[in-house]
Amino acid sequence: MKIFTAKQIYAADQFTIEDQNITSDALMERASVQLFNWLHHRLQGAQVKIKLFCGIGNNGGDGLALARHLREHGYNFEVFVVNYSEKRSHDFLTNLERLKDRKIWPNFVNQDTELPSLDPEDIIIDAIFGIGLNRSPAQWVERIIQHLNNSAAFVVSVDVPSGLFLDQAIKNSKAVVRANYVLSFQFPKLIFFLPETGIFSNQWEILNIGLSQKYIEQTEATFELISKNEVLKYYLPREKFSHKGTYGHALILGGSYGKIGAVSLTSRACITSGSGLVSAYVPQCGYIPIQSSLPEVMVITDQGEKEITNISLNIEPNVIGVGIGMGTAKNTLEAFTKFLGITKCPMVIDADGINMIAMNKSLLKKLPPKTILTPHPGELKRLLGSWEDDFDKLQKAREFSKKYDCILVLKDAHTIVIYNKKGYVNTTGNPGMATAGSGDVLTGVITSLIAQKYEPLKAAIFGVYLHGRAGDIAIENLGYQALTATAIINGIGPAYIDLFDVPPADDEKETNEK
Repeated sequence: MKIFTAKQIYAADQFTIEDQNITSDALMERASVQLFNWLHHRLQGAQVKIKLFCGIGNNGGDGLALARHLREHGYNFEVFVVNYSEKRSHDFLTNLERLKDRKIWPNFVNQDTELPSLDPEDIIIDAIFGIGLNRSPAQWVERIIQHLNNSAAFVVSVDVPSGLFLDQAIKNSKAVVRANYVLSFQFPKLIFFLPETGIFSNQWEILNIGLSQKYIEQTEATFELISKNEVLKYYLPREKFSHKGTYGHALILGGSYGKIGAVSLTSRACITSGSGLVSAYVPQCGYIPIQSSLPEVMVITDQGEKEITNISLNIEPNVIGVGIGMGTAKNTLEAFTKFLGITKCPMVIDADGINMIAMNKSLLKKLPPKTILTPHPGELKRLLGSWEDDFDKLQKAREFSKKYDCILVLKDAHTIVIYNKKGYVNTTGNPGMATAGSGDVLTGVITSLIAQKYEPLKAAIFGVYLHGRAGDIAIENLGYQALTATAIINGIGPAYIDLFDVPPADDEKETNEK
């Protein structure tokens, strides 16, 4: 599913108006009907007090139109217009007149108005600002937003939480509505998935307002949202007449004294994800632990006892996962540098492999095309340098990927795969996966997929999805706190099965919950 910018969404609105020969007011009416249907489905006429806070632009117009539908169905509500400007959109004014025609008189709130009373039992509809906001709200509007946030009432934001900018970082976090639920028109918004802005949207849901499918299909998006529908088309089924050699030989290269467990997790995840053969290359201290705990995995030892010192292979793997638990000792760095100079094998580089590259950026020029790097935020900062905000981070990552022809897997609550200035935002995973070894498992999954002849970019996208889904399945019986990397591996098989467990179709919405 495409994630569009504010400019593209405005263009989609205009294209739809012209292509479908409708008015902007008719499009707003579609939005308000969808908003009402969502509320009505859940409230079923319950007389809870609904308080609508509307701005004076089109987002506020959506709120006013919703109020009209609430009146027509007998709901108990009150409308507050946050009068932050004398400039009002045409469709806002149209819907304001419709309210007045029905003897519905909004309360106009300005900088001199006393703050409205709010009760924890209220439902607040936040329609103050929409996707067009490009500067921080005035201080008196900020006070209203803080009043909403402090109310303990259930807050539903229309399209985006008021105070967020769609395509840039926020300047004042105190002037942003913290929404319990966001009803997003037609498209998910990138700000739902970034650490600095995602905290303002506890849950979100897409409402289909019938924007032109022609525009959606023909318009390229910088970011895409990845869910089951997107990865299912990547899946490569197994042939009846095949053997272990059909599905590749993966090499997991890493480990040092006290960190052999990382290689064990990666190797196990790799074989569990479907690689036909897996070999682990470790220092000598890792031979017995790997050989005794993973009978399915072959073991090759380095000449070094406690660390890798001279990488020498007598096999020809199809892919190498490298860096896990490897350390950055001088001998290891020298061996890694020499190895990068001679190997042309596809690689997935994690952990200390990334740290060693960050220590010597010239190594980037030695990477095979479409090498996959899987940094967590700290490793990414060592690789890219610091950034000002999440948008700056993504821009730097996209430029880095293009410059070095590599694929970046930016691990976070919503992991984002970056390649050649395009981003793929993952929807699976949960807070329980913030646990030791989770990243090692991800490296094993992606490495395994490349061994099975998945293209590197598809392997990264599919691997991130599969890893997150395995974690989601695992927490069903364990909860967040008890989730371990081993449990994530145990969830890989069920995650594969889940790919073909298709729920009943729902064309109207798609839901994401943290």
